[in-house]
Amino acid sequence: MSGHSKWHNIRLRKGKQDAERGKAFTKVSREIIVATKQGGPNPDANLRLRLALQKAREVSMPAETIKRAIQRGTGEGEAVSYDEITYEGYGPGGTAVMVECLTDNRNRTVSEVRHAFTRNGGTLGETGCVAWVFDARGLISVPKEGTDEDTVMMVALDAGAEDVRSEDDSYEVITAPEDLPQVRKAFEDAGIPFTSAEVTMLPKSTVKLEGKEAQQMLRLMEMLEDLDDVQHVYANFDIPDEVLQEAA
Repeated sequence: MSGHSKWHNIRLRKGKQDAERGKAFTKVSREIIVATKQGGPNPDANLRLRLALQKAREVSMPAETIKRAIQRGTGEGEAVSYDEITYEGYGPGGTAVMVECLTDNRNRTVSEVRHAFTRNGGTLGETGCVAWVFDARGLISVPKEGTDEDTVMMVALDAGAEDVRSEDDSYEVITAPEDLPQVRKAFEDAGIPFTSAEVTMLPKSTVKLEGKEAQQMLRLMEMLEDLDDVQHVYANFDIPDEVLQEAA
């Protein structure tokens, strides 16, 4: 599994949960608005909205906030329009970085993203420069504590997962993006807890980083992820676990 996946899991466990909740609400609300506008307000017929609503529940978003976001997506609430933009670039050591954004101000967003790259030893690139490094996949992270690999494997594969990989403290279940909801439900029905379940971009290859480059890479990730307009950041770095833990 990529270093980014480990970094993501570490950030989920960081102590700044309350401080980050407001940012999480902002990002998920935007995703609900755009998903509703594109595919309608029925989650049964709109996979993107269904996944966004699952994320809203994970961050404990109030039902009224979810309702308002859906209404804004259908045009019933306050008018709002977000553009979907993906920026691509190179991080320290030649790592590939993709930054998915939802924004109501393109000039502000590209300026903030470029600043993050420049400040942390990276460069913003052209569209398509690193997209080929990644594949879209569903990813479910299951803690090893309290379960076993055979059970996780059986539930995952019976539900249509593509693969199960054993990491240091978790099992990573890989699915096709469209199969993520059914595999997730299989784990819920089996009573097997998981720390995250989302559609992500997994790298086909990774770049090992150490020392200064590793520190720069993690600062770049955190700076990008903290921007309100940024929804997701994907990168193909491979950084030693002890450095990831220290940074968190």
